[in-house]
Amino acid sequence: MMARRYAPPGKVHEKQQQVAKTEPSMSRSPTLLFSSSYSSTRRGGLCSSARSSPALPPSRSSVRVQGAAAPPFQILMADRSDGPIGRLPEHLLVEIFIHLPVCEWVQIACVNHHWASIFQGECLWQTAISRNWPSAGLGKRWPGPIPRGPAKRRFQALYVSENFVQSGGEIDELVGHAYLYLKEQLERPAMPPSSILHGTIIDQFIACGKTGEKAHELASKIWLAVIDSLEENQQTFLLLKRLAHEGEFFLPFPYSRSYKVLWRVFDKLFTDFRDCFSRADYHDALATAKSRFQPVPSTWLGH
Repeated sequence: MMARRYAPPGKVHEKQQQVAKTEPSMSRSPTLLFSSSYSSTRRGGLCSSARSSPALPPSRSSVRVQGAAAPPFQILMADRSDGPIGRLPEHLLVEIFIHLPVCEWVQIACVNHHWASIFQGECLWQTAISRNWPSAGLGKRWPGPIPRGPAKRRFQALYVSENFVQSGGEIDELVGHAYLYLKEQLERPAMPPSSILHGTIIDQFIACGKTGEKAHELASKIWLAVIDSLEENQQTFLLLKRLAHEGEFFLPFPYSRSYKVLWRVFDKLFTDFRDCFSRADYHDALATAKSRFQPVPSTWLGH
C-alpha cells in the first residue's frame, strides 16, 4: 500500500479545494476537546472511539427524521433551551449530557450560555469521571512536575489513557496527563528541547514509584502516541526534522529515547513528508537515518 504523503500547499492547492467541499475540518488532538471552536475528528481523534454510554430512550414527542425517532443529540439540538429539556434542573441536564458521545459535547455547549456554563463547571466533569472510571476518584495527588489539574483536565487524561496510549487495557491517569503535557509542549512556538521534555516525563513516573525501566517503557509509548496524533502540516514537518536532529545526542538510560521512537520520527519524515524536503536536505536526513538504522526500508528511498 502506498504511503500517503504531506505535500507543500502550492503543490496540492486545487486538490485541497476539492476536498474542502466534501470533507469537514479534521483534528486528532485530544487537547482540542471542548474548545471554543468546534472541529470534527477522524481516526485517532476523540470522536472515533468515544466512550459510549447506553443511549437515552426517545420520548413520544421526540423529533422524527424520515419517519424514525431522532437520536438524543438531535432531540437536544431541536429543543435548544426553551423546550422541556432546557427547563430541566441542572443535575438532570448533566445526566443527559454524559450519556451522549463525547464528540457531541462541543456542539451542546454552544447551544446557550446556561449549557456552556455547565461544561465550564466542575460538576459535569466529576460526574463523567465517576460514571466512566469509578476507581479514578479514589486516586490521591501525586508528586512531580506534571499536576493532575481540575476535573476537566482529569477527564481528558483518563480518556487519553484509555483510547490513545497502548497500555494493555490498563487505564492510568498519569499516562494521560503525561501525553497531554508532551503534546502541548511540542505544539508550542518555542518548544523546549525534546531531551528536557522526555526527562520531565521520566522524572514524573519515577517520582510516582515507577522503576526506571517501567518509566522508560511508558514514556516511549507516550512519544509514539503523540507522534502518531500530529497533523500532517508544515509545523509537524519542522518539528519532526528537529526531533530527528536532536536524536543525535546521547543520554543515559532511562533518559534516552527508545529505538522505536527515533524510527517513528524518521518513518513519518520519509513517508508522509518526503515531498517537503529539498534535495539537499533529503540526502542529509537520509544519511543521518542510515547512520542509525541498517538497513533502512525501501519506502524511505527516493526523492
